[in-house]
Amino acid sequence: MIVRTAIRGWALGLALGLAGLAAHADPTCRIAFDIGSSGVRVGASNSAAEAHVDIDYLTPLWAGRGLDETLAATVAALRNLPLEAGFPAACDRVAGAFSAWRLAWQQAAGDTAALMARLQAETRVAVLVMPQSVEGADAYASARQVLGRRLTTSHVLDIGGGSFQIAGERTTYGQALGQKAWHQELCATLRQSALASCDLQPMSAQDLQTARRWLDDKFSGMAATLGPLTTLTAISRPVTRGVAPAVRLLVAGKTGSVDPLRTQDITAAITTMAGLSHEKIAALTATPSSFAGYLLSDMLLLEGVLRATGRADINVAEGTLSILPALLADDTAFTWSTRYGCYLARFKVSGPDAYFSDPATCD
Repeated sequence: MIVRTAIRGWALGLALGLAGLAAHADPTCRIAFDIGSSGVRVGASNSAAEAHVDIDYLTPLWAGRGLDETLAATVAALRNLPLEAGFPAACDRVAGAFSAWRLAWQQAAGDTAALMARLQAETRVAVLVMPQSVEGADAYASARQVLGRRLTTSHVLDIGGGSFQIAGERTTYGQALGQKAWHQELCATLRQSALASCDLQPMSAQDLQTARRWLDDKFSGMAATLGPLTTLTAISRPVTRGVAPAVRLLVAGKTGSVDPLRTQDITAAITTMAGLSHEKIAALTATPSSFAGYLLSDMLLLEGVLRATGRADINVAEGTLSILPALLADDTAFTWSTRYGCYLARFKVSGPDAYFSDPATCD
């Protein structure tokens, strides 16, 4: 379990940086890369432009091959995306890598560190594998900036491809169970399939019971970590464009947004969908076929989070969230980029927590 509590004072600095990057007295130009589980995005401190490329980091990891086969594509992204966005060549650069790279460290710490060293040597970009708590704090700060008054809860739920985090100003909880990772877990557990894209439908009552028990065990420490007054807003597309409209259509027979989304309605939608085929679910919920295969597993994941936190409902609010402003304002990350050899040595031993150590103590 990946759990981080008592997010440190740097979180305040991140929030302030999000609010006023343009007002920084430091004239240094910065470029930051967000390396997610399915691609790389770049932004700069002196430009509103962004550029993005898709790269699949999860599939080779799930197959036990590590990330070496992604090296060429990642080098190309780190070199070319700033040019595509029109950023100055002289900017300081750093990359934040997230759930897929945390998994890569767990699988093979030394090999992952060696790959990161090659990336830095070929691109001048230091890749830092960010702790779950840092990712959570960045997500919450971004949500506050983008959603403004629409964000009325203590925490946001952000579901990615490889992980999810429940993030607030002071506490965060995360698991390596994003949309694709959780679907793969169900494929392995219920269908004994090594394929991440197996067809789970139809699901029997026993299948649902097994999935729910597995989640209850996995999420057993969630409520204690987050505290009794936690309230939630779902901000990512698996909920805002998948679960929420499908539940509203299935339970209420209506289209459009739904806020708040009730736990009992999610459970009712699961019951309705479980015995149906993938194709029938797509037709019944007006969901594109490529996404319909994830719909039931997404509902089970969301239901499990709400059950673990004791919440009867969750708000739903979509915005174009970006972790890039937080990365650009992250002085710790840019300091580590100047002491990268020391960072990699610590990363081999302590993984993402190397970020929390003190660069000033490097030899």
